[in-house]
Amino acid sequence: MAITPTLPRPGRTARFRRFSAAGAATAGAAAMTLTLVPGSAQAAEPAVAKNAPAAKPAAAPAKAAAPAKPAAPAKPAKTYADNLDGWIRESLDIMKAKGIPGSYEGLHRNIMRESSGNPNAVNGYDINAQNGIPSKGLLQVIQPTFDAYHVNGTENNLTDPVANITAAANYAADKYGSIDNVDSAY
Repeated sequence: MAITPTLPRPGRTARFRRFSAAGAATAGAAAMTLTLVPGSAQAAEPAVAKNAPAAKPAAAPAKAAAPAKPAAPAKPAKTYADNLDGWIRESLDIMKAKGIPGSYEGLHRNIMRESSGNPNAVNGYDINAQNGIPSKGLLQVIQPTFDAYHVNGTENNLTDPVANITAAANYAADKYGSIDNVDSAY
């Protein structure tokens, strides 16, 4: 007994090989698989429908992707000393990232004049203190100024050394162009 597959759609030519059910039974039903293999003439002859546009030539095979480079090891987070030098350097890095002008010398000079480098310094005698909002921290900033000029990425704490320096530098940049231009109380 021979089985012939259904005929292809009109306009297309296809040739299929016949297979024998008896031969399949001899091999065992469990081993039977059906694979349609085009005859040698069909493999060389493309199927073209009448009045169909000419087929475009096959594109060149894609080149194999270059092997991926191993990922560069992550840089360790930059660390800063927990002292005046470290606070200034950390503030300068934040200022640089945020586009706030200022130099180490300008920050250091103003810090030494305002608080002698004491991050817990509080001015209890000037007009701000008399009005209930004393200047605090390395650059003697009052709370309303800190709130207005606080820089994201720093602690939201007036007496945090890095937050105090960065907010004061941001204020000085707005009012004087840079902390470097400040030579007296501001």
